[in-house]
Amino acid sequence: MKPVKVGICGLGTVGGGTFNVLKRNAEEIARRAGRGIEVAQIATRHPNSKCDTGSTPITVDIFDIVNNPEIDIVVELIGGYTVAKQLVLKAIENGKHVVTANKALIAVHGNEIFAKAREKGVIVAFEASVAGGIPVIKAIREGLAGNRINWLAGIINGTGNFILTEMREKGRTFEDVLKEAQELGYAEADPTFDVEGIDAAHKLTILASIAFGIPLQFDKAYTEGIARLTTADVNYAEALGYRIKHLGVARRTEAGIELRVHPTLIPADRLIANVNGVMNAVMVNGDAVGSTLYYGAGAGMEPTASAVVADVVDVTRALTTDPNNRVPHLAFQPDSLSDHPILPITACESAYYLRIQAKDHPGVLAQVATILSERGINIESIMQKEAEVQDGLVPVILVTHRVVEQRIDDAIAALERLDDVVDKVVRIRVEQLN
Repeated sequence: MKPVKVGICGLGTVGGGTFNVLKRNAEEIARRAGRGIEVAQIATRHPNSKCDTGSTPITVDIFDIVNNPEIDIVVELIGGYTVAKQLVLKAIENGKHVVTANKALIAVHGNEIFAKAREKGVIVAFEASVAGGIPVIKAIREGLAGNRINWLAGIINGTGNFILTEMREKGRTFEDVLKEAQELGYAEADPTFDVEGIDAAHKLTILASIAFGIPLQFDKAYTEGIARLTTADVNYAEALGYRIKHLGVARRTEAGIELRVHPTLIPADRLIANVNGVMNAVMVNGDAVGSTLYYGAGAGMEPTASAVVADVVDVTRALTTDPNNRVPHLAFQPDSLSDHPILPITACESAYYLRIQAKDHPGVLAQVATILSERGINIESIMQKEAEVQDGLVPVILVTHRVVEQRIDDAIAALERLDDVVDKVVRIRVEQLN
C-alpha cells in the first residue's frame, strides 16, 4: 500500500523529536498504522543538530508544505496564533489532514478550525497540545466515552510545578527558583504564560471542552498565577497537611461549568499532590469509573513527539473512513455541543486558606470569627502563630469549609477594614479532590 506522506512544519524541539521518532520507529509505526508513514518534506529556517534529515527535502517556506500535492498530513509545530492559524486553515482548504501541538491555537481558534475541517472532511488532531506525552485527550474523548465527567483537575504546566516543588522542598523564594528555571530552559525569558497560568488555561480550556461537550471558551477561563506565593504560605500549608499546586480545575455544576487556574491547597496524601518537578498529572472523575489519574512528562523533545506521532498514526488509520463516523474533534457530535455556561469565579465554590496579618491584641480572633459567621462561612481549622510575633504582628491562618467565592470576597473586604488587620488578606483556594 502507498505510504502516507507527512510534511513537518518546524524542526525545533518537538519537530526534531517527531522526525526522529518517525524515522527510528518506522517499522513499528507501520505495523500499527497498517501502512508506511514517510516524512516527505520539512519546513524550517534553522537546521536541528539532533536530527539527521538525510535526503529529506527541506524548505524555508512553511506554505510549501501545505501546497505540496504529495503531502497527506501537515504537522504544525511552529507555535503561536497568527501564522500557525493561516497555515492550518490553508492546509484544511487544500484538503490535507492536520496534526498540531499548538494549545494556544486550539484553545483560541479551535472552534473556527474544527468547523472548517468538518466542512472539508479532514481531521485536525491535537493530543500533543495538552500535557506533552500523556495521552489524556484520547483517554477522556475515547476511553471514558461511557462516562458523564463530573470534574477534572490537573498540574498541566511543568514550569510552575518545578517552582513550587523547589519552594516547598528547599525553602527557596519564587524569584530565586524562577531564575534557575530560566537558566535550565524550563521557563522562557518572559515567563508570563507559565507563571501567570495562561499556558495552563489554554490546556484546561481544551480538556473542559472534551470532558463536558462545550465549545472552546478560553476567554472565560479564570487565571491566577503563582508569583505572589511566599515560602511562608508553602510552609503553613504543609503544617496543615496540604501541598500547594498550580492547578487547573474544571467542574460541572447545575449552574454551569467552573473553569479556573490558580494556586490550590491539596491534601498531602493525594497522589496528585506528590507530582513534583516538571512532571504533569491530570485527575478525571467520571460517574462510572470514579477518579482516574494520568501522569507523565508534560513537555520535552520525545515525550511530546510521542503524542504527535500517535496522532499521525490515528489520522493514517482513519484516512479511508467516512468523515461522519470519525471520532469528533471535541468528543461530542458538533451539533450536540452544550450551551452550559462558564461560571464567573465569584460563582464558583471552594474551600479557602486565609492568612491574616493581625495586631497582637486580645479579641482579634473573635472579630475574624464574627465576620465569617455573619456570611455563613464555617471554619475547618485555625492556627495562630504566637511564636512568630514580629513588630507586634501575628499571622492568623485558617481554612474554611466550601463556600461560594462571592461570600469570601465580601468577608475579606470586611476583614481588611478592621483596625487590627494589617496588609491584604492572603487567599488560596482549597480542593479535596475526593
